[in-house]
Amino acid sequence: MKIHAKALIHFDAIRRCGSIRQAAKQLHLSSSALNRQLLELESQVGAPLFERLHSGLRLTPSGEVLARHVIHVIQDEQRMTLELQAQKGLQSGHINLVTVEALTHAFVPAILERMASQHPRVSASVRIAGSRKAADEVSDGSADVAISFLHQRHTGLQQIAVAPFALGAIVTPGHALASRDGVTFSQCAQHPLVLPTPEISIHEALEPLLRALPGPLQVIMQTNSFELMKQMVRQGRGVAFVNRLGIEDELKRGALVHLPLKKAPPSLLGIYVRAGRSLPPAIGRFCQFAAEYLQQRRDEES
Repeated sequence: MKIHAKALIHFDAIRRCGSIRQAAKQLHLSSSALNRQLLELESQVGAPLFERLHSGLRLTPSGEVLARHVIHVIQDEQRMTLELQAQKGLQSGHINLVTVEALTHAFVPAILERMASQHPRVSASVRIAGSRKAADEVSDGSADVAISFLHQRHTGLQQIAVAPFALGAIVTPGHALASRDGVTFSQCAQHPLVLPTPEISIHEALEPLLRALPGPLQVIMQTNSFELMKQMVRQGRGVAFVNRLGIEDELKRGALVHLPLKKAPPSLLGIYVRAGRSLPPAIGRFCQFAAEYLQQRRDEES
């Protein structure tokens, strides 16, 4: 079967947009022309590639097979282009990073700063997502690198580096728990709580502790925003649960106290790329810097 490269690019645009109309707008084509191309491609493949739903398009099993092939083709073409540029001394490239909100405070900026100082012609785009969503985006080729907290193996990812960070409760210095060396979840539950929603990986670590409590909780807020959890605690509204990443300034200024949470599993922060992918030079270099900084932060915590 011979499929023209342009057809693969157009198929990938439809896959990412979930809509022929939106993909056509991106590609500067008419919707009718793009739809004809899709029908021709489905004819070549011999099977429908998308289910037509009221909410948009969804890949069929045949579409998923083709999508995996297209992701490899497009990313390998990008790698080849960047390697050829590097051989000419251009030292350019682009990193499409997806990460969690807590790491945008200090962790990711530190890596980007080092990257910019040594490779100023490499650009980057950074998107915020929950840890599972970040993993999925790298697996399906929507992003190059994920730096996120994962507690379960993802078969579509290659782990570049990983390190544990202790989960703890954060309170203001004047809080009743602030003078303790560590706390249990039941001790925290005697106070108002600010809890994460399932999009945040800490929710998974807290679930067994929540189930073990016999009585009702005073939960004043549930949110998928790390910054909002932090601000609620700073206002003295309740107790929240995070690791030390993302609260560096508050700890340094003494605005917050981080209390190790007893019997809680650590948060596992990892750097991930798509499994089996040959990394372009810029992305490989970024992953190297990220792994080195991850180890540095882990050593500091230890």
